[in-house]
Amino acid sequence: MPISPSTPVYPRPPISLISKNFPGWGMDIYTGGASGVCNAALLAEHDIGIVINCAVNLDIDWVTIQEATPDTHLLSHGAGPVRYYKLGLIDGEGNEPAMLHAGYHLMRSALLQQIPDKPSYRNRRRGNILVNCRGGSNRSVALVALFMHLECPERYPTLDDAIALIREKRQLHPDEWFETPKPSLTRLAEHAILREKALIATEWHDE
Repeated sequence: MPISPSTPVYPRPPISLISKNFPGWGMDIYTGGASGVCNAALLAEHDIGIVINCAVNLDIDWVTIQEATPDTHLLSHGAGPVRYYKLGLIDGEGNEPAMLHAGYHLMRSALLQQIPDKPSYRNRRRGNILVNCRGGSNRSVALVALFMHLECPERYPTLDDAIALIREKRQLHPDEWFETPKPSLTRLAEHAILREKALIATEWHDE
């Protein structure tokens, strides 16, 4: 379905709670867009300690504690208020097929990662997780739906079940469902499900 010049833009919250106390993980899952992920006070209010940015075309300056450096030509770098991970997906066609599957494992790994008790690792507490993209309605929806389906198939037996819940919780208008997520991202998620099942089957066979 093509987007016409008169297609309305519907408002949505900066971030949305998708699942509270997600089964097996003991944390809340949020999705959001640029205005939500860039609001450090809002993230703190919802105890968000992990951010996964799905957008290749959205960069965020997280640095709140800058590292001293004698090299004035270097870009600002240091520590920010959250543990930040980036998955650079394109908003539509052009993604390598394995990338969303990699994002699923990135999300799992970010939640499982054990942070050392060293001064250089400032954010050791996990907290809740926010998965964002620029608008919070396409790339982030695809990744979170994939995670929910693969991690909790009893509650979300199909990818479409997970997408339907996210559309509701994210307050996405039915008129924009054709691109929330876009078909190319849905295909990537379906491809990732097949890859993950094949990987599990191979591991079982090797055992």
